[in-house]
Amino acid sequence: MAEDLPPLSGAQKVWALAAAVLFLLAVGFLGFALNTGVLMPFAIGWVALQIFGFVGALKFANGDFAHPLFISQVMIHAIGITFLMVILARAGS
Repeated sequence: MAEDLPPLSGAQKVWALAAAVLFLLAVGFLGFALNTGVLMPFAIGWVALQIFGFVGALKFANGDFAHPLFISQVMIHAIGITFLMVILARAGS
């Protein structure tokens, strides 16, 4: 079945990698939150939002990782990780 699929372009690979990195960061933060009890509802909700957001965006984009809808999902979650880092930095100081 994989033989029938066209190869991914460079832009598609970059955005797919960015989405994967953000998802792995969210799962890592979920593990941290479950271990410490800090921001647990946020961590659970963020992973769920990423799953539904990325799957929904890919569905509407017909599987194109370089589609503007998928790119906007990646950027929304990049902003989310930035906010999370700011919150944790302020809580630590």
